[in-house]
Amino acid sequence: MPLFEYAPAPESRSIVDIAPSYGLFIDGEFGEAKDTFKTVNPATEEVLSEVALAGPEDVDRAVAAARRAFESWSALPGSERAKYLFRIARILQERSRELAVLESLDNGKPIRESRDVDLPLVAAHFFYYAGWADKLKYAGLGPDPRPLGVAGQVIPWNFPLLMLAWKIAPALATGNTVVLKPAETTPLSALFFADVCRQADLPPGVVNIVTGAGDTGRYLVEHPDVNKVAFTGSTEVGRQIARSVAGTGKKLTLELGGKAANIVFDDAPIDQAVEGIVNGIFFNQGHVCCAGSRLLVQESIATELLDSLKRRMATLRVGDPLDKNTDVGAINSKAQLDRITELSEIGAGEGAERWSPPCELPDRGFWFAPTIFTGVTQAHRIAREEIFGPVLSVLTFRTPAEAIEKANNTPYGLSAGIWSEKGSRILAVADKLRAGVVWANTFNKFDPTSPFGGYKESGYGREGGRHGLEAYLA
Repeated sequence: MPLFEYAPAPESRSIVDIAPSYGLFIDGEFGEAKDTFKTVNPATEEVLSEVALAGPEDVDRAVAAARRAFESWSALPGSERAKYLFRIARILQERSRELAVLESLDNGKPIRESRDVDLPLVAAHFFYYAGWADKLKYAGLGPDPRPLGVAGQVIPWNFPLLMLAWKIAPALATGNTVVLKPAETTPLSALFFADVCRQADLPPGVVNIVTGAGDTGRYLVEHPDVNKVAFTGSTEVGRQIARSVAGTGKKLTLELGGKAANIVFDDAPIDQAVEGIVNGIFFNQGHVCCAGSRLLVQESIATELLDSLKRRMATLRVGDPLDKNTDVGAINSKAQLDRITELSEIGAGEGAERWSPPCELPDRGFWFAPTIFTGVTQAHRIAREEIFGPVLSVLTFRTPAEAIEKANNTPYGLSAGIWSEKGSRILAVADKLRAGVVWANTFNKFDPTSPFGGYKESGYGREGGRHGLEAYLA
């Protein structure tokens, strides 16, 4: 029976007004910097805007503004701070369509994901932490929890607005002020968030946004008047930050890379598991630190599951991120596409068998077809290194003990998934997995009430939930 053809269903980009240039948001106002850089649409390579590049003196001004604002912001009753967070959450909901389009334009992710996953979670984090703002003494973190001061926060390009919410919402709820640096390739939604702060009448200096590249982040992290550093990104940069912060008295949380195992036992519901596998590795083009990039499938069902997985992958639609039918959007940058391509070629060169469904990739932009590798061993680089793209390595196992051993055989420890109809097996295996988050018969499910974070080279500290408050309190 022939498949139904999907007619294009593009979201209008006219609902978001992108300015030709953006300055730095410091002390409630936008101001210029000496240098600028361009941000592009990864699906078309068109320049979206020119953005200010913050230098050391700009970071100094932002931290000074946050320090001045801290005195009055931290002195506010929690119920008053909560009003601002509630207001921000409501404005984010009201402007969610505009922000979703902007996020897909700047990042390359499908509009369905930015509209149905990212934006609802962004608002939910502000609502959730607004509820905590006047209840901190009941959070189990001591009888008199106090804010730390100025938080320097550096976020990645894979979930620009969601990572902003993860960082800013708990910081503000606990009485801290913020200087945030978004990723170089995705600065626009953070700059739009600055406008949300002004719309919510947030006092000047409580949130400051400095755009730039790695050096800007380093200036912020190493600034002597920053009390708390929060970073989400690569393990390599996380190590550098940990070294620079050591001995300074700054509180630090790091949420770094991952190489998650998605374990499918022989009693798992195959169709449900396949959907979870697809969501685990092809959601957001695999640009997910907790992506299920290693599939561990029990040997007796490997053939059946792989046949089903390939059939499902053949239905994935790759293309225009603003088309509501698109499943897999554009790779965020040329540099990231080059890394995915290089590691995939190494995987094939090391003897793993590569397969992608037939799909036509656009002529312009940065694209990579959904890919699986079979015949993978634990010695393959594609099974050890974080690819951060739509590439799945498939390994097999015979016993639960072997699955656990293979799952834990990684320097990372951020997440894992288990597929089985037996609750006792799920609990027994989860207890032995060295991962911060373990999903059971699902994958990539997030909630603001639930803590998230890793072990080993995946970082330390937790974001989300009551646990996420601790990182911002003395």
